Amino acid sequence: MPPIARDLGIDLGTFFTRIADSSQVLVDEPTIVAIATDEQKIVALGREAREMEGRVPENIEVARPLKNGVVADYEISESLLKYLMQRVSGPLRIFRPRAMVSIPYGVTSVESRAVHEAVLQAGSREVFLIQQPLAAALGIDLPISSPSGNMVICLGGGATQAAVIALYGIVSAETIREGGVHLDEAIITYVRRKYGVIIGQPTAEQLKIKIGAAVPQDKEASMEVQGQDQVSGLPRPVTLATGEIVEALEEPLKRVIENGRRVLEKTPPELVSDIIDRGVALCGGGAMLRGIDKLLTKSLGIPAYLVDDPQTRVVVGAVKALAIYPLIKRNLPPV
Repeated sequence: MPPIARDLGIDLGTFFTRIADSSQVLVDEPTIVAIATDEQKIVALGREAREMEGRVPENIEVARPLKNGVVADYEISESLLKYLMQRVSGPLRIFRPRAMVSIPYGVTSVESRAVHEAVLQAGSREVFLIQQPLAAALGIDLPISSPSGNMVICLGGGATQAAVIALYGIVSAETIREGGVHLDEAIITYVRRKYGVIIGQPTAEQLKIKIGAAVPQDKEASMEVQGQDQVSGLPRPVTLATGEIVEALEEPLKRVIENGRRVLEKTPPELVSDIIDRGVALCGGGAMLRGIDKLLTKSLGIPAYLVDDPQTRVVVGAVKALAIYPLIKRNLPPV
């Protein structure tokens, strides 16, 4: 028997989609699908589709329906959401849930409506939208009900957002449509230029996770990966060290720093004083890159710290936002 209707938070991300209720994270799946191109039929979703990436025949396409944090393919996004919502609510969905969905700060009204409609069609009875930095601040339990300043930097798969929040609203914020996927691309480019070897996105991601860092490390790690020689086309192994990944990520991380600086520059001085005392909270999957808190602390001149369980703070905050909806509704995006 399907459960009684409940409030759900949804973090529809470029790399992962997470769904949570007030007690726990219910779904944590890659935002990816595999499609049979000759039939235009979805053959796999989530983790199953991710395992197929880079390993499929010509008639199968592995695609990410979101790009830079927003819906790029509406129909595929809706199909993925329907599948995930069915896992949460059961196939009958007699009691359809309310949903609070996170979106990047600064998206267009068209992009917002695409998310709203996709979640509504996937089986929700009522859908609200919340900016990801505001959801993250709620999920981190920052004191955003007060008139003092709180700063959050969300490092997602397709977008990086920095925001200053007070009185349940965003005072100043900036979004760059670059995130974890662009860090992977920087590693791919570095390996190709330095070694003449082509590697795929999953391999670049593993290098980033296992030996990557934002700043030089006291202890160097290394990792061997298999790639394709760009001249001969034959397989060729290459071994990379942590210092090389630091070098590869230097340029995209500079843009993350500049984004944070721009937000601080347009923040009222009284709130900047609060932020200096409290620090900058870092969340999102990109915040798990070793040393990024040290890099931002040095570059911004304000202590930056990694929050607990950084990948789920947005979806947890989205659920909390439904519980206090009357207090924050005037600060949420229109739908």
